[in-house]
Amino acid sequence: MEEELHKDICDKKIFSIVYEKHSQDLHDFLYYKYGEQFNPNDKMQDAFVKLWENCKKVALSSARSFLFTVANNMVLNDIKHKKVVLRHEKIKPKDYTHESPEFILEKEEFLQQYQKALSNLTEDQRVAFSLSKIEGKKHAEIAEMLGVTKKVVEYRIYSAFNKLKAELKGFKIK
Repeated sequence: MEEELHKDICDKKIFSIVYEKHSQDLHDFLYYKYGEQFNPNDKMQDAFVKLWENCKKVALSSARSFLFTVANNMVLNDIKHKKVVLRHEKIKPKDYTHESPEFILEKEEFLQQYQKALSNLTEDQRVAFSLSKIEGKKHAEIAEMLGVTKKVVEYRIYSAFNKLKAELKGFKIK
């Protein structure tokens, strides 16, 4: 007899009747207990999906209890997750480093000089250099992207290096 009950809830018609009978009550329960912020309609739908996935394990007589328990647990899990997120949002990242003020100033000055030197390159040199050194692309890939030969790409990168070395004297460039 109990096996028939399990088969019944797996039947699409019976499942549809269970959905029609309990969906509004489940939605209202979640809405009034937790409010709109936890998406009661989504939780209700998810509970019915769980019921369908477990239809062989759930008797027709306990379907309502199963739905309400599953939906309630889903919302409680969301609440726990939000608490964890809030706890991590309260942790402030450290706003200090172990770098000396002189080092930070030198780093900023170098960055400004580097950006100025990059802006003095021709567009072809800057594109080839950026794709090679910043993006990490190989010379053959760059040549294919730009529609030029590999030798042209190598020349552009080489000439960009020479210009950067000339403008950034005192800095070691590899």
